[in-house]
Amino acid sequence: MVDPEKIASRDYLPELTFTTSRSSGPGGQHVNKLETRVTLKFKPSASYVLTEEEKAHLLLKWANLLTNEGFFVIHAEKHRTQLRNKEEVIGKFRKAIIKAFTIPKPRKATKPGKAAVRKRLENKKKLSEKKNRRKPPELD
Repeated sequence: MVDPEKIASRDYLPELTFTTSRSSGPGGQHVNKLETRVTLKFKPSASYVLTEEEKAHLLLKWANLLTNEGFFVIHAEKHRTQLRNKEEVIGKFRKAIIKAFTIPKPRKATKPGKAAVRKRLENKKKLSEKKNRRKPPELD
């Protein structure tokens, strides 16, 4: 089994492409002058860091997240500086890698407890009696 933390801790920086643009985030009038929004692009199919099995796994997991050209794109515009947004986008990328390689725990089917079943049946009886009392009396 592959450890998602180990895969995420590899050096992806040479394969990541960063672009900047004007942000709609915080900064007041300052936001109209500087490009603080950072966009990260990563192409899993062209990665040298990942093995072929890992590439196939990522392409399967991220199928709905990839662009038509096969890029995984993440944006960050939360902070006022380009550097902090770049750090945030790298953190988001790392979390996305960890999430993609983490195998979810299988759900164990459980049954309701005896007390819960008894309480549900009692509530059903009470509701049934309440509705029966609303009916007009039967005339014979």
